[in-house]
Amino acid sequence: MNRLFLILSFLMGVIVLGSNYLVKFPVKYYGLEEILTYGAFSYPIAFLITDLANRSYGKTIARKIVYIGFFIGVSFTILFSTNFSELISIRIAIGSGTAFIIAQLLDVQIFDKLRRKKWFVAPLTSSFIGSTIDTFLFFSISFYGTEIPWITLALGDLVIKILVAFLMLIPFKLLLGTLKAA
Repeated sequence: MNRLFLILSFLMGVIVLGSNYLVKFPVKYYGLEEILTYGAFSYPIAFLITDLANRSYGKTIARKIVYIGFFIGVSFTILFSTNFSELISIRIAIGSGTAFIIAQLLDVQIFDKLRRKKWFVAPLTSSFIGSTIDTFLFFSISFYGTEIPWITLALGDLVIKILVAFLMLIPFKLLLGTLKAA
């Protein structure tokens, strides 16, 4: 489990870092620039990682992966992606860290409470609730009071995150058999 724990923790950090970078770029096709960012496509993978760890190893290990992912993601975001001369960049780092830790820890708790239901109930419910909390915390902390249309961006991102959460059920189910069952 130590190797898998390290892999999941590293992947969590990479997903957070990548999503923090990608959220700066609106999707500029089909008039979506005020509705959607590229971060919406990558971030739901963080919930997949948390849910796989939770199902396979329990909530204590899942929480540890969240904390390590938080540390890696936020540290590297601050080091490599934060321009300290721009307030928006600092707000994105703070918004990301706050939203991530709250949403992921909530995901762990919800998943754990629902783990005995049908295999898809816990990951879908915890990802849906976690994504909703994460999205509105992140966008409000990062962009409230700016010219950025954060409410429409948050709603657009949330729709994609929910769709991706449904799609993440496929790798979740496939990977369950390869990990130790809790």
